Amino acid sequence: MLEIVFYILSAITLGTAFLTVYSKNPIHSAIYLVVSFFSIAGHYLLFNAQFLAMVHIIVYAGAIMVLLLFTLMLMNLNKEDEVSKPIYIKFAAVFSAGILALVLISALKTAQPEMIEYVSSNEDYQSIKVLGKVLLNEYMVPFEFASVLLLVSMIGAVLISKKEEKI
Repeated sequence: MLEIVFYILSAITLGTAFLTVYSKNPIHSAIYLVVSFFSIAGHYLLFNAQFLAMVHIIVYAGAIMVLLLFTLMLMNLNKEDEVSKPIYIKFAAVFSAGILALVLISALKTAQPEMIEYVSSNEDYQSIKVLGKVLLNEYMVPFEFASVLLLVSMIGAVLISKKEEKI
């Protein structure tokens, strides 16, 4: 039964993630992304990580999506205002993506999984107290990098959306 739920959630996650990227309308993309976030929270519930699932829904499906939608609406994306890119810029983008894909494929081909034996520490990571200690002690630097990244992206979105003054 859990396997069927896993496959259904996986199909929903992959489908809505594809639709997020493929959709022409940015608002529809944001809605597909919210559905994808909820299905990922469902995966967390399958892993018996209820706290992580609720935090994921609150933080990602709530706060981050509100910021993203606010940014999209602030930018006021219109097709008539969009400048058409020259063909050499499009070619450079496709070429760069191809090179990146080749590098990733070659790196994954040579990578070998490390086989280690799992040792249980008998610690309850579902506890908020233990989770907070782990996040703010062992993973302090990535935690701070994520907050700085969100701050810089908000500042960048506001700067991009500013209207240029006509002289």
